[in-house]
Amino acid sequence: MQYQGVLKKMETEMGSPIQYYLLLPSDFIHMNPLLDQPMGLELVGYQCLSCGLDRPIFRQGFCRSCFFDTPMAGEWIMHPERSRAHLGEEDRDLDFEKKMQLQPHVVYLANSSNVKVGVTRKSQVPTRWIDQGAHEAIIVAETPNRYLAGIAEVALKEHVSDKTNWRRMLTNQLEDLDLAQWRDRLRPFLPEAVAPYYLETAKEIQLEFPVLRYPEKIKSLNLDKTPSFSGVLKGIKGQYLIFEDNTVFNVRGSEGYVVDIRLG
Repeated sequence: MQYQGVLKKMETEMGSPIQYYLLLPSDFIHMNPLLDQPMGLELVGYQCLSCGLDRPIFRQGFCRSCFFDTPMAGEWIMHPERSRAHLGEEDRDLDFEKKMQLQPHVVYLANSSNVKVGVTRKSQVPTRWIDQGAHEAIIVAETPNRYLAGIAEVALKEHVSDKTNWRRMLTNQLEDLDLAQWRDRLRPFLPEAVAPYYLETAKEIQLEFPVLRYPEKIKSLNLDKTPSFSGVLKGIKGQYLIFEDNTVFNVRGSEGYVVDIRLG
């Protein structure tokens, strides 16, 4: 079978294991049943996720022009502590920023390669943890807006990482940790404004990924450098496809790429 479409991050459904779906303009592909099957990818063009034009992708699925213009790529997305909608201050589009920033957010600890602190909208739990390839996660605090969650993250990353080692995550170099203990240990470092939102009753969540075999030595597929690839799919973790020859492909990192997908 053959499909064509613009890549966007895979949709997920919580389960044992997690279920993955690749959404295309007129169809979708349930990825889990494709494990142990041949799969091919071929780059045929680009489609900016903002303007829709066939322009090279710069970052986050956007062409260079849109990346510096669209509110979907504002600085507050990568740096929640720089959110200003709660003050009525506009970055690129105040209405959009109010909608996104002025809703419940969580500060969390996740373990994908090491313990890390992060921030996401409450509505994105557990999707955010799945996308990061975390095998366990726990909520530290639930705040009413993005700014408060952001300043909590800044404070806590003085004591714990805010980055995932994606290579360790994909080779499954994991260590099971007591995230509730980590949360309690970090509690004194929360900013005073965030302390009332601490959630000491939140439970640790376990996540199971559909992987038949983990790579031993990772080879990362870049479609700009290798526009045509085929291999046997052996696993899916985070937003990565893992192939038999140790090649891994970051679907989310390739958003905006138009590809032909060959199955079987």
